[in-house]
Amino acid sequence: MKVFQKATAAIRRLLPQNKFARGVSVLVGGTAGSQLLMVIAAPLLTRLYTPRDFGLLAICVGMLAMFASIASLRYEGAIPLPEDDLEAANVTVLCLLAVLLVTTVSAALVVFGGSAIAKLLSAPALEKYFWLLPIGVFSLGTYQVFYYWALRHKSFAAMTNVRLKQSFTATIIQLAGHKLGVAALLGGYVSGLSLAGSLMAKSGLRHREFRQVSISGILKAAKRYRRFPIYSTWSGLFNSAGSELPPLLFATFFNPAAAGLYSLTNRVLAMPMSIIGGAIGNVFLASAAEAHRERRLAPLVTIVHDKLAHIAMPPAMVFMIAGPELFAFVFGENWREAGAFAQWMAPWLYVTFITSPLSTLIIVLEKQRHDLAFEVILLTVRVATLAVGGVIGDLLITVALFSMGSMLCWVGFLIWITVHSGNTVHSLIKPTLSALAWGILCIAPLEFGVFLVQGTPGWIVALMATGILISTRYYFLLRQAYS
Repeated sequence: MKVFQKATAAIRRLLPQNKFARGVSVLVGGTAGSQLLMVIAAPLLTRLYTPRDFGLLAICVGMLAMFASIASLRYEGAIPLPEDDLEAANVTVLCLLAVLLVTTVSAALVVFGGSAIAKLLSAPALEKYFWLLPIGVFSLGTYQVFYYWALRHKSFAAMTNVRLKQSFTATIIQLAGHKLGVAALLGGYVSGLSLAGSLMAKSGLRHREFRQVSISGILKAAKRYRRFPIYSTWSGLFNSAGSELPPLLFATFFNPAAAGLYSLTNRVLAMPMSIIGGAIGNVFLASAAEAHRERRLAPLVTIVHDKLAHIAMPPAMVFMIAGPELFAFVFGENWREAGAFAQWMAPWLYVTFITSPLSTLIIVLEKQRHDLAFEVILLTVRVATLAVGGVIGDLLITVALFSMGSMLCWVGFLIWITVHSGNTVHSLIKPTLSALAWGILCIAPLEFGVFLVQGTPGWIVALMATGILISTRYYFLLRQAYS
């Protein structure tokens, strides 16, 4: 027992003393652990499944995500806001009722329109798997609702534990059932969601406030936070459409294999955003409301942006320099074209990485109308660039147009966030230039290896040297967070 207590105390000493940094560390550590199995399994999955299989998965996941984005009519964003836990519990139950409604709508769509949708997306093979859609919508919607409840109570350890189990379940099923083809990919994904939703619900419903929920309390909460469904539902739908429509449109304009190439690239590049950026965004949301009340929001936004810029710049530059070589080496030669996609997508995802966590400020400031306007503009630009690329008929040009258009939109949104937090646009320049300088220094060996060293062994040595430099840079960044 004494040994266990000493070990626990040692782990606690390793965590940052600052509450914000401590929360980020717990979420990042846990989420990174949940993604580790997926990272290890990815090279195996890409050799067991074809780009077409991944394309069919991306299509189904895209449809599910668009429904899930509005499953609770965006009321879940209001769960962390009330001072009283009973009011928050009423909001949570309101969210669950909305999830049931949206799940029913998705089931009706599958029954009456599944065949037509599959043909429209050039993926008739998906029709027999569409019954998984309502299950996924209900599971993901429930997970999101109780995720915000856990976020309210800063139960970061419980949140990361659920993510770990979700990833483990999905990955094991996909690996073990590879002979079943896309059925295993889809089944594993939905099974992971179902487990995560049930575990989060079981943990959340233990709170005694849920036994005191009333119809009048639910109606009062629906009225008090009506801005969320009025504005945030549409912004959430547009945001999800902007994220999930690309693989659907790639399949429509080209073929499911093109959707698979894009989805893998987006998954690889967005993984740091989902692990680190997502964790920082959640902790930022939990801290920003208090900072706003105490009139110290501006310095908090400045600090978070600075850290995000230094974290994101080196990996983005690595993909810009050696995207095709990296993808071919890790995932197999069939995925080299996805690496070419990564070269164009890296700048856009860098800006998204540093902006997305800060976008939770929309909830704190209750600026849902502005968020809606941004999502409309972003979706319009993305659909327009994909349509132009589809007319041209060149897949790589389509990816380039889509990436550059998306990047410009996110730059504009970052400027808006900066100004409305009480900072100036000038405050963005210094950390960006500093991050760029450190990034150039870190990737210097890789630049040498790609352009001057011939042969795989020399290139791999250069990549390892760059990895050591980036890791060293991250070490010093972590030391700053611990202070």
